[in-house]
Amino acid sequence: MAHILIVDDEPQIRHSLRDILEFESYTVSEATDGLNGLAQIKKKNFDLVLLDIKMPKMDGMETLERIQILRPDIPIIMISGHANIDTAVEAVKKGAFDFISKPLDLNRLLITIRNAMDKSSLVTETKKLKRKVSKNKVQDMIGSSEELKQIKRTIDQVSSTDARVLVTGPNGTGK
Repeated sequence: MAHILIVDDEPQIRHSLRDILEFESYTVSEATDGLNGLAQIKKKNFDLVLLDIKMPKMDGMETLERIQILRPDIPIIMISGHANIDTAVEAVKKGAFDFISKPLDLNRLLITIRNAMDKSSLVTETKKLKRKVSKNKVQDMIGSSEELKQIKRTIDQVSSTDARVLVTGPNGTGK
């Protein structure tokens, strides 16, 4: 089942969330602050992060930005009892999947987790399919010159990214 990281400085909230999520058959890890959460994300692959905003050492917004750099594909759900609409909008703009206010509505939380996981798996599947289609297109190219081999290698390298590539050069007419 999916592995969720709870990053919150309040032990009661972490333990309550852990109990609920484990009852729902999720595997759960806990972090007491943003620094500890980042350290765990560097070591393990998580399917989702529940991230509090107000924490000591490193707040949730800075942690969100750093997670986006380390693992941009992890869905992050921000939680807070001290935030307002502006904070929620800022969090979503910075890449959070959603924002839920404390006290948490457990039904909303569980639905949001399922939606985030569904979106994440769809994004992963789409990337795999794009790579597969790209490789098929590369194989449809006819020729064995060193230049064409180099173009095929370049396509293989960038096919797993969202980068756009412009291939230029002679058009085969010798001009």
